[in-house]
Amino acid sequence: MFAEERRAKILEFLRRHKSMTVSELAKILNVSEPTIRRDLAFLESKRQIIRTHGGAIAIEYLSYEPTFFEKESLEKSAKEEIGKLVNDLVKDGDIIVLDSGTTTLEITRNLEDKNITVITNSPLIVRELSIRKNVEVILTGGTLKKGTLALVGPIAENTLSKLHADMAFVGANGITLDAITTTNLLEAEIKRIMIKIASTPYIVVDHSKFGRTAFVKFAEPKEVSAIITDSGIDPKWITAFKERKIQLITLGGVGR
Repeated sequence: MFAEERRAKILEFLRRHKSMTVSELAKILNVSEPTIRRDLAFLESKRQIIRTHGGAIAIEYLSYEPTFFEKESLEKSAKEEIGKLVNDLVKDGDIIVLDSGTTTLEITRNLEDKNITVITNSPLIVRELSIRKNVEVILTGGTLKKGTLALVGPIAENTLSKLHADMAFVGANGITLDAITTTNLLEAEIKRIMIKIASTPYIVVDHSKFGRTAFVKFAEPKEVSAIITDSGIDPKWITAFKERKIQLITLGGVGR
């Protein structure tokens, strides 16, 4: 089978099944997993698919959002690294906003028991902070989006719009030089407001999110104070963001 024919088959399978793993595709097409990974990289460069952890989805399903628990184990060490970086930024007396997501939950787990106020739309973050004696917690309220366990909608938006924070830590599904994106319109609006109400808004994303574009744009990198990521980021992105004068914070230090 020629490469072009194999890639056409991959697209056909992804469109039929929405998403598939590298191992599934390799078995069906009777080729090695490295061959499939190269094919997926080619198809992604043509904006026909989006690669995910261990597989891919067709471009038609960019609004597809894995559940919270499906995502929780992905890039675990990277999220822990981001959590430690955020802990160093947060000081006693700060008011911070934590978006709902697996990265921000890991941030919460790495926060020391400081005298801070946390505003969040995540019931799981509230549960995590409920035993912290020195942390005051404000839950936005709203409608529970069951897949991602985020509180969204007019109630959450109204609560957030009346508040002010020193810092916000907001997750994303994709980030490029021109766009920060997520998969859902309601969550995108919450993220926009979180960025707006914070004096210093940060985007928190692991290295796998760079170069990806999801369904809804909610900000541009130049609109936030910095992007916090892990040391696994491809150096080409560090160079690219530096050229745009967009600040990146990683374990190796601050790049601009």
